[in-house]
Amino acid sequence: MIRTWYTGASGMRAQQWRLDSTANNLANVDTDGYKRDISTFKAFPEMLMRRMNDDGVYLIPPFGSGDMAPIIGKLGTGVEFNELYTNFEQGAPKESGNDFDLMLDGHGFFSVETPYGERYTRNGSFHLGKEGYLETKEGYPVLGENGRLRVQSNNFKVDKDGNVWVNAEYADDPSQMIRREDNTWGEAVLLDRLKIAGFEQERFLKKQGSSLYETSEYSGEAEILPQGHRPQVLQGFTEASNVNAVLEMVNMIEVQRAYEANQKVIQSGDSMLGVLINQYARLG
Repeated sequence: MIRTWYTGASGMRAQQWRLDSTANNLANVDTDGYKRDISTFKAFPEMLMRRMNDDGVYLIPPFGSGDMAPIIGKLGTGVEFNELYTNFEQGAPKESGNDFDLMLDGHGFFSVETPYGERYTRNGSFHLGKEGYLETKEGYPVLGENGRLRVQSNNFKVDKDGNVWVNAEYADDPSQMIRREDNTWGEAVLLDRLKIAGFEQERFLKKQGSSLYETSEYSGEAEILPQGHRPQVLQGFTEASNVNAVLEMVNMIEVQRAYEANQKVIQSGDSMLGVLINQYARLG
């Protein structure tokens, strides 16, 4: 019966982990580029249960022998937290009409410069910084393959391959036209290409906060995705969170019921032990 306490307590602890990840998912249901967390668990080894009053072996002529203490079932010994991983399933596109908003349609990450080193994000809700660089909402510069991206306010264009074009009155090889601030059209010149990174095992990236990810020993180092393997870049769109609010609410209800069930297991075990001790004391 004491084992019942430990088994029930391990189940309650597991549901706490699951509740934390579910609550975090619900809190970020409207966060652009957020990817839901999933917690997984594994059971401790099960124990085989035999009848205690029967032991030894009996003969069954002419078939051989039989066990006098047959197995009557299995006893679970609890559960433990195994892994919290991120589901990088694509989120739905949201049109914003803002030229600074970018979305990746496919696998890959924007590269961002931070005081802690290079970090990666799926949140393409950017803005123009005070120094004219394209930045995240936290003020971290977005990187191109040649460094930071200095653009002009509402006067640049990003094509589907991630090439960043800016206004230039005299371009040797202009490939497209960009609207000036005075609503006239001018020639465009290629500034840089977005530094879009990929990873060998992206599920092992570590969340850092502010929609940023950092590499781990299992994810592998970031690699710039080559042409043909890059996601499509959509300007004027952001990627919605891949959290399904209805599913997360259902998970929360399941967590609550499972937690209460484990509480009942502990209460029942405690009651049975109390009865056993009182009966033994009375007989003694």
